[in-house]
Amino acid sequence: MVLPVNRVLATTPAATIMDFAPMVNIMPFGMCNSLANPTVASATAAALGVLTPMPCVPVTPAPWAPGSPQVLIGNMPALNNSSKLMCAWGGVIQIISPGQFKTQVP
Repeated sequence: MVLPVNRVLATTPAATIMDFAPMVNIMPFGMCNSLANPTVASATAAALGVLTPMPCVPVTPAPWAPGSPQVLIGNMPALNNSSKLMCAWGGVIQIISPGQFKTQVP
């Protein structure tokens, strides 16, 4: 989720590498399978060792990497489809479908 702070030539906000705050920019999604996640570990222990996925609430302590070195928004690199965000529980968050597309006119 991008806050309406950084805008480029439009009213649509644009994401930078600094948009990594849990519960602000990165909302919970899917199910976490990592035993490094304390909720998964405790649910698995309660199930006598059977891996028990729990709802994903990402813990993202560092900015996205690498960002786009050619495109700066507010002096920060913009996100692109090669940017990745590491979760403290061992997962990787990535952009599958960027919000901006290039179209070709016939």
